[in-house]
Amino acid sequence: MNSGEFRFTEVFSYESLVHALAGAAGSVTAMTVFFPLDTARLRLQVDDKRKAQSTPTILAEIVKEEGLLAPYRGWFPVICSLCCSNFVYFYCFHGMKASWLRGQKSTTGSDLIIGIFAGVVNVLATTPLWVVNTRLKLQGAHFRNADIRPTSYSGMLDAFAQIVRYEGVGSLWNGTLPSLLLVLNPAVQFMIYEGLKRQLRRGAQRELSSVEVFLIGAIAKAVATTATYPLQTIQSILRFGQLKEPTDKSRLLASLRTIKCLLVNRVRKYGMLGLFKGLEAKLLQTVLTAALMFLLYEKIASSTFRVMGLTKPVYSKR
Repeated sequence: MNSGEFRFTEVFSYESLVHALAGAAGSVTAMTVFFPLDTARLRLQVDDKRKAQSTPTILAEIVKEEGLLAPYRGWFPVICSLCCSNFVYFYCFHGMKASWLRGQKSTTGSDLIIGIFAGVVNVLATTPLWVVNTRLKLQGAHFRNADIRPTSYSGMLDAFAQIVRYEGVGSLWNGTLPSLLLVLNPAVQFMIYEGLKRQLRRGAQRELSSVEVFLIGAIAKAVATTATYPLQTIQSILRFGQLKEPTDKSRLLASLRTIKCLLVNRVRKYGMLGLFKGLEAKLLQTVLTAALMFLLYEKIASSTFRVMGLTKPVYSKR
């Protein structure tokens, strides 16, 4: 069988499951550690009347105005969404890689294509969870923008029910188009990460050190996040539900126009730097989170494979 043929038996394997569980566990732990930084980032993206400030200042304001635990508001739904999202992504990425490569060496191109495919599956499957967790994470926040409507949800299930009842089922997929465009983020991240792993190993099947994994994970995420940050801001605004997405037959074209208008309006109001408002908090949070996630993921996966009697996944010649 050549490397381009697809085999479902490789997708549904213990190796893919190990990668998925390790990725989910690593991401949940890392996000919990750096969660307050994500809170600061989201406030800056959505509350456009808040002046751009340093991350410590934003967090100090949140604690002062909303309480000591406010930086961890919405932690549970975010963790649930992240766990499901990373499980799906890691499973699809490594399952597709196993089926497609069949023992052949992976390349930058194959990593990017597989990453995009895994990202599309992940977006379509988990966007409703991210819409709900964005609402819960911002509920009760003190906004500088007086036009933002307050919400009242008692939990994840109530948020799902209210969104469907008052806004329609389609609202659970608010921000799907920018999310689909943003599959480039994890795809580029994994492409750079896997490429740097190959360079560091230089053909030798050795296990990378913790420092090496942490650094290449941080570099990969920094590049991917900076490149796609303006779309992440638009995604957050749409998920928050303050701007209604079109529901007519030309939904795709109308959504593209909505994204374009939001980007143009933000540039007009705040200049080009307005597209990157909150980037400092986002980079601080996402780079540290991704670096720690990859470190934990590699350690968990490696340990599990050793317990299973495998020194590495049978399909991986990276």
